[in-house]
Amino acid sequence: MAKLTIPELIKLKGQRPISWMTAYDFIQGQLVQAAGIDVILVGDSLGMTTLGFDTTLPVTMDHMVHHSAAVRRGAPDTLMIVDLPFLSYSEPSQALRNAGRIMQQALGDGVKVEGGRAILPVVDALIKESIPVIGHLGLTPQSVHRMGGYKVQARSAEAISHLVSDARELADHGVGAIVLEGIPDRVAQYVTQTIDIPTIGIGAGAGCDGQVLVFHDCLGLSSGYPKFARPFEDLRARIIEGLTQYRTQVENRSFPTDQESYHVTDREWQEFLSLETPI
Repeated sequence: MAKLTIPELIKLKGQRPISWMTAYDFIQGQLVQAAGIDVILVGDSLGMTTLGFDTTLPVTMDHMVHHSAAVRRGAPDTLMIVDLPFLSYSEPSQALRNAGRIMQQALGDGVKVEGGRAILPVVDALIKESIPVIGHLGLTPQSVHRMGGYKVQARSAEAISHLVSDARELADHGVGAIVLEGIPDRVAQYVTQTIDIPTIGIGAGAGCDGQVLVFHDCLGLSSGYPKFARPFEDLRARIIEGLTQYRTQVENRSFPTDQESYHVTDREWQEFLSLETPI
């Protein structure tokens, strides 16, 4: 399957649902590409899924470049969008420097930023330099402290109006798609019908143009799941079972077997012994 481009991604709106999946390393990139997923998102969620942080806030640009480059090596033929992490795009010149690292060092195809009208100067600066931008509205994890936790957003009429206006402004300023996270389904569907670019939902109902899930949630690798995440496999239990079998067979010496071992001929072994000085 040919690698999707940003213009092609935009044209998919209204044509068919669009699949996105996060990935954080080489193997995950390989697997997501092999599954034919449309878009890989290297999210700053790697701070929680891969690095063990409680939030995404400790994630740095070095983390994002390191992991994105690994994903790209595993998935050279899949459109790859990379999050700009917390405080890496506070103003346009900083955003350009950091997005440039994603494009040059990790070979990303675009960057994702959180926020609405307040970040339009950043969006404009990036697009002016031909760096594709994806927006992110609703539950924006980099604002977890301001929101008072990971809570569903856009539930009041005023908040809905604000989010819809943000989405329209981002679309008008040239973003290629907008991730809608943690908002009521009818709000997400209304936004989807209102703007001319794809919406990608995560905890935003079925009315978006596409969906994205965290790799670990999708495959049952997490220890717990948000309401919107459906584990399509139970790999956590299967992996623990496999590791337990390994431990057991090491302890009872049934691993490795003779067939799983390398050998030297009797002749070479006897010659070695003849050369060995007795202790």
